[in-house]
Amino acid sequence: MKKVISAFLTLFVAVVFGFNGQAQSIKTPSLSPFSTVKQNFGLTELTVEYSRPSARGRAVFGDVVPFDALWRTGANACTKITFGEDVKIEGKVVPAGTYSLFTIPSKTEWTIILNKNTKLSGSFGYSEAEDLMRFKAAVKTKAEKTETFTIDFANLKPLQATLEMSWENTVIAFDITTEVDERVMKNIETTMAKDARPFYTAASYYYDNKKDMKQALDWATKAFELNPDAYWVANLKAKIQLELKDYKNAMATAEIVKKLATADGDNAYVKMADEIIATAKKGGK
Repeated sequence: MKKVISAFLTLFVAVVFGFNGQAQSIKTPSLSPFSTVKQNFGLTELTVEYSRPSARGRAVFGDVVPFDALWRTGANACTKITFGEDVKIEGKVVPAGTYSLFTIPSKTEWTIILNKNTKLSGSFGYSEAEDLMRFKAAVKTKAEKTETFTIDFANLKPLQATLEMSWENTVIAFDITTEVDERVMKNIETTMAKDARPFYTAASYYYDNKKDMKQALDWATKAFELNPDAYWVANLKAKIQLELKDYKNAMATAEIVKKLATADGDNAYVKMADEIIATAKKGGK
């Protein structure tokens, strides 16, 4: 009798655990698929890791996502954002690192939360005491509907980016800035004192960030002298001359750009040269 019972128990365990093992091996599509968004920014990058729920015919804010309650800002595990270097949000320094991103949606504005605990399953176990910072962001509406919750970066500039969250007809956005200018300027000064090659990079940075345009022109001129077939370098020189209101020389340099770009079949630079010439003609009148 004992042998019969033992055999029965062995069979029972095998069946139960066999079915469990089979169930664990089945993969099905996720209703809220995981996504990673990476964006080069400043001298490093920004990364967001989150799961993306869809509306699927439901009313989202005020229903699926209640107003005035903590939200994981996505689905499944907590949403995480990583800053590769120190940044500023709302004028406050956010040290480089990874943080969980929570929100408290309401009808007119959201509370945005960066929390130090990145191991949370959704918002379970969340503690306000671990918040790094909280700030408000106004609710914006748009006519077109976003079916799947989306986090992305927009309005990209060398030292600023906008993080946008969209779902349904709602858009929430806030700016992230980085103060790498001092480091870049120091690096330019040190490098230019030792190396005569990176004239174009230095001139581009000065032009893009509205630094000393006369210095930028000097570097752009030297860069073009070193590589007289590089019409993209001449194009930068023409833009700097235009910025300095040296319309005559801007047109002359742009004509060189146009000639070289035409020979190379680069219509984009031909168009840019034409635009510089047209602008210089207007400015010179």
